[in-house]
Amino acid sequence: MKLLILGGTRFLGRHLVEAALARGHEPTLFNRGRTAPELFAGVERLRGEREGDLALLRRRSWDAVVDTCGYLPRIVRRSAQVLRDSVDRYLFVSSISVYADSATAGQSEQAPRALLPDAECEDIPSHYGALKAACEDEVQALFGERATLVRPGLIVGPFDPTGRFTYWVQRVARGGTVLAPPSPDYPVQFIDARDLAAWTLDVLEAGYAGAFNATGPATPLAFGAFLDECRRALGAQVAFVWPDAGFLAEHEVAPWTELPLYAGEDGRGLCQVDLARALSAGLRLRSVGETCADTARWAAGFAPPEGVGLSAAREAELLRAWHRQSAAILLQRGSLRG
Repeated sequence: MKLLILGGTRFLGRHLVEAALARGHEPTLFNRGRTAPELFAGVERLRGEREGDLALLRRRSWDAVVDTCGYLPRIVRRSAQVLRDSVDRYLFVSSISVYADSATAGQSEQAPRALLPDAECEDIPSHYGALKAACEDEVQALFGERATLVRPGLIVGPFDPTGRFTYWVQRVARGGTVLAPPSPDYPVQFIDARDLAAWTLDVLEAGYAGAFNATGPATPLAFGAFLDECRRALGAQVAFVWPDAGFLAEHEVAPWTELPLYAGEDGRGLCQVDLARALSAGLRLRSVGETCADTARWAAGFAPPEGVGLSAAREAELLRAWHRQSAAILLQRGSLRG
């Protein structure tokens, strides 16, 4: 296939290009050329801004386009309009954050999606999911049955710039006592970028249309089991402490940022979406341990972005506070029994 990839050198796009080349496809990259410009010698590169002149995309044809970096509807609309008669299929990488209800488990692709407060809203931090849903609408309106909407959960693995999954891998590798979320039974979902890239190509090759939740693993995974898999994969000597939600709230420990992958009760549903459609379309997922081990090898020397995870000092302070609280509770219970 002749593929146009919008993006292609940072994270998912990087793995997508590698997988496409391995299968003998012909990728063309359209991006600003600012991230890893040394990658993929010999691959055609078109330099441009999605908000700027798209002339390089005109009077060309591709079998499919993969949009890995669309966040604002007006910008996605521009790309889709230019490419409507130039590509057979437009695959938009969306997000499971499109769903209006983030607390309910088991949501399928038909679940209601989030809505923007107004058509002019472009506040990505506050309305990320609703903006992604609006981007989906732009692609669907222009491509109809030629549109494919892939909704990943948290994308993880080597070259992940967010540091969210990587935080846990690096923290477990350091060993010692680790402050974990409130319960080892809390659900967790994520997908290795390499698995997502490979399956994206499968979807394009098969010509699948419509929306797909794309995360993993294939069977439910709890946070405790995830951390145990990580510990085993890394051969780490580690113990996990599971403070209750009240303690975390009292000490203002932020879900998702300070404790990555833990989305709190309000976000619990986004860690339990229905994967049946993607699995029936051939989604294959490597083991959690393999992703942890590969991420650890890549992440040697990697520093998560500021605000992601707990600093060593902050974690130590919280552990001391939790142990003091736990000891006080045990002492009180002993006094009551006496």
